[in-house]
Amino acid sequence: MAEHRLPTTGPPPAAGPRRHSRRPRRRCRLLLPPTFALALLSLAYLSFSSHASLPFHTIHQGPANRENVGKGMDKRDKRNTTVKENISMTIDKSEPFIKGRKKKHYGPCEIEFLPSVDNLVEPADYSNFTQFLLKYILNEGHLIGNGFFEPLFAGHQSLREREETYYAKNQSLHCGFVDGPEGYPSSGFDLDEHDRAYMATCRVVVSSCIFGGSDYLRRPTKSRIGSYSKKNVCFIMFLDELTLTTLSSEGHVPDENGSIGLWRIVVVKNLPYKDMRRAGKVPKLLAHQLFPSALYSIWLDSKLRLHADPMLIIEYFLWRKKAEYAISVHYDRTCVWEEVLQNKRLNKYNHTAIDEQFYFYQSDGLVKFNASGHDPVLPSYVPKGSFIVRAHTPMSNLFSCLWFNEVNRFTSRDQLSFTYTYLKLRRMNAGRYFQLNMFKDCERRAVAKLFHHRTNGSTDPPPTNLRTDKNHSSMPS
Repeated sequence: MAEHRLPTTGPPPAAGPRRHSRRPRRRCRLLLPPTFALALLSLAYLSFSSHASLPFHTIHQGPANRENVGKGMDKRDKRNTTVKENISMTIDKSEPFIKGRKKKHYGPCEIEFLPSVDNLVEPADYSNFTQFLLKYILNEGHLIGNGFFEPLFAGHQSLREREETYYAKNQSLHCGFVDGPEGYPSSGFDLDEHDRAYMATCRVVVSSCIFGGSDYLRRPTKSRIGSYSKKNVCFIMFLDELTLTTLSSEGHVPDENGSIGLWRIVVVKNLPYKDMRRAGKVPKLLAHQLFPSALYSIWLDSKLRLHADPMLIIEYFLWRKKAEYAISVHYDRTCVWEEVLQNKRLNKYNHTAIDEQFYFYQSDGLVKFNASGHDPVLPSYVPKGSFIVRAHTPMSNLFSCLWFNEVNRFTSRDQLSFTYTYLKLRRMNAGRYFQLNMFKDCERRAVAKLFHHRTNGSTDPPPTNLRTDKNHSSMPS
């Protein structure tokens, strides 16, 4: 039977040899993978056999050139090592600025408070602290040889006078609230007379402030505050008029007693500084001036919410430790050098003003923190100053005045001046001890919940009263 084929549309192919045979094409396919692999191996060899930082044409030069290249590599390695050492001293603990690192978690720790404030009595041997008499300069006359006089809230303190105030002795010193001669306007921080009268009755105080509308109002946790403290502790929140207006628009309006929750609102007029952070240092550091009858005070920044009983806090941080001043260490940094660098990185203050303060402190004996010392003076040289507990003893009040005067003279970044002030006070009063309790930061977190500020301002303006005193060269060492 004949074979049937499909019809074709074109002429039949011409007879003759094929243009490309199958055997050469098969050979090409077999040779391609080895050739490609050999090329990859050659490239890898060139990459690993050459130095990563050198161009390829320098590798195959003569001995002299190779020697020069080797010297250059040694110099570069030494320079890189030095840079790495410098960076490690300053950046190791600045985690937010290093990409790829996980942010550390800082939480509270357990605190063994007493079960209640019932039958709580100050220990009989608690008040055995250094005793002397402090008086405060409240008015200043005209400066000799100066035709123009401007009253300053902290007064016109010379460096020689500043040096003398560090001695724990009977003395009169500058400590804020300094007015000029009769007829001059107030230097600032003006309070209503009714508020002053109420503050003069306070024996135990919890205080905070919000200036410039910089924060929300955070009320103490009532369920954590016992009935005794609610009746006998003064809870004072200092506000300026701008903040009061802002809070009122948000529904936080003082009642007929001038209170919002536990906070009694005290409005401050005529703030003594344009820098709101510096103005906030007045109630923070000068509680003994604002509350002349108080025995104890607790300060917390406006970004904190108190959720522990004030009397239990005083018993735990002061009475139990036999301390007259308590402040926590910083959660991340221990050395003032690190704190200086961090303030500059975040533009917390004018860099020139920070440098002037820092160099001054170094010239007066401030050294780096050494955690490996046999008997370190402090567990850290950087505090977290948002929470302070203190007894109003002479040494505690003197330290507060000295610390405030440093904040007034230099920058408002109080962490930069804390350790210098403490070490200088200690050095100049051998045998007259200031009982400081520098506690763990997790303990601070256990008694006060931390929030973020409403706004984060940019670089503060430089202090208007920063000056170089003529008595600087004559200051005792």
